Amino acid sequence: MRPETEAALAEMIKAADGPLRIEGGGTRPIGGLREGALLSTQALRGIDLYEPGALTMVARAGTPLAEVETALEKEGQRLAFEPMDHRPLLGTEGEPTIGGVFAANVSGPRRIQVGAARDFLLGVRFVDGAGQIVSNGGRVMKNVTGYDLVKLLAGSRGTLGVMTELSFKVLPKPGFCGGLRLQGLEDTRAVAALCRALASPFEVSGAAHLQQGPDGAPVTMIRLEGFENSVRYRAQALQSALSEYGAFEVEADPARTAADWDSIRNVAPFGAQDGDVWRLSVKPTDGPAVVAKVSGAQAIYDWGGGLIWLRVDAGSQADVIRAAVASVGGHATRIRGAGPGAFQPLPAPVAALEAGLRARFDPRGILNPGLMGDAA
Repeated sequence: MRPETEAALAEMIKAADGPLRIEGGGTRPIGGLREGALLSTQALRGIDLYEPGALTMVARAGTPLAEVETALEKEGQRLAFEPMDHRPLLGTEGEPTIGGVFAANVSGPRRIQVGAARDFLLGVRFVDGAGQIVSNGGRVMKNVTGYDLVKLLAGSRGTLGVMTELSFKVLPKPGFCGGLRLQGLEDTRAVAALCRALASPFEVSGAAHLQQGPDGAPVTMIRLEGFENSVRYRAQALQSALSEYGAFEVEADPARTAADWDSIRNVAPFGAQDGDVWRLSVKPTDGPAVVAKVSGAQAIYDWGGGLIWLRVDAGSQADVIRAAVASVGGHATRIRGAGPGAFQPLPAPVAALEAGLRARFDPRGILNPGLMGDAA
């Protein structure tokens, strides 16, 4: 099924007599039921409104992400939460869509500074599991009518409704990008350095540590953005503030900085390697101990250590990872790898709340059954 209008989508859902597999560009097939009738939103595409002066855009859910980013680039603007492209990591094809980005709450390294994708979503139109068209929110941040429902849809992965149109906030692109890098730190000291940087007044927009950098050595990276003179001043000040961790090198080549952070955003180092990949959300200072409990794992720390991408041998150590994350109150999702249980089991009170929401928005249980939203 490939509806071209919102009304046609509503009729298809209303007439469905079995499970529906909701899909945008098909680039993020993570967990859950992979059966049922395919319902694609790709024909629901186009930018309906773009007001650069108001920093807002309204686009239909099936609009390719590349189309949105091209329009923003022409006006010197961007999606500040820098959504990840899952294709290199998952080996998928197709085109990511703006609806898929918000449905999965896909947020990149800059989340530590600006917030997640859901924080930029202002309004949404969607069709629920009964085939009813629902409109919620607005086109400006001050319009908060039903704002909680807008946030609820972001990250729900199509389990509460199929989004048809989204209004969202965009931000100007900075004039310059630079930062710091240091090789050789072990995980605990690297995370401590990143936490120190994030607690500083120097407006860090990226904080990551790779156990194996491009040359095989551990590398710790900090990103700074803004006016060139400001970035250079903040880099030098931060270099001094972090001197106890080692001699951080100031990186002032915007092209190299952009390439490095694109690689981190898309988890590119794991794309060319076999094995399962897990996405762990933990308190930053708990991260190194969690990783140490998983034998033979390779880790990329983002968000100052609060987000960990973990690569292990295929089909191995799921129970170990779950136990290690649970011991610190974290959250784990298997992003790449076969088998059931990609999503972490929910605590009973949260599971009851989720069941109640699904019963309200999808009483027949036909929208992406088996999936759950991203708690991070």
